Amino acid sequence: MIELVLGGARSGKSRYAQSVVSKLEGNAGNSAKKRVFYIATAINTDPEMASRIAQHQNDRPSHWQLEERALDLPAAIQNLASTPHHILLVDCLTLWLNNEMYHHPKRDFKCLQRSLIDVLSAAKAQIIIVSNEVGMGIIPMGSVSRRFVDWQGWLNQAVAECAHRVTFVAAGLPLTMKSEA
Repeated sequence: MIELVLGGARSGKSRYAQSVVSKLEGNAGNSAKKRVFYIATAINTDPEMASRIAQHQNDRPSHWQLEERALDLPAAIQNLASTPHHILLVDCLTLWLNNEMYHHPKRDFKCLQRSLIDVLSAAKAQIIIVSNEVGMGIIPMGSVSRRFVDWQGWLNQAVAECAHRVTFVAAGLPLTMKSEA
């Protein structure tokens, strides 16, 4: 099962995603205890980002395993999603794409997106993915910003297509956009 959780900045999407993971973990029962892996994509670049990272650390249970992966997210998911006894929480696609575009501006992002979708499609683990919906505002002035908004929109569409469930969060309230049994 793959669930994509979309929303704007400070919409409550990470909190909602963590609650979904906690429920999945609790529903496993003692006989089939699931391990939770939190895949963090943020890079500590300044005091404000450090504060955001610290808040996310404080908000999640301490027994969840942390995998920091600012780049090459498909490899991290492939390593951890090969068993149904794992639950992965990826937070978030937006920062990962930003990191990839910054560090590898000449990369073929269609190929990178395809790589992520292939790994997600083959996964045996339950995966909850957080991503920002960045295309609801005005069109950015700069070409780099427009390119980022375009690729983030295409990435969200591709992940939503392969996801079993898509939830949009606004003002802390989840709205189910897609739900496959």
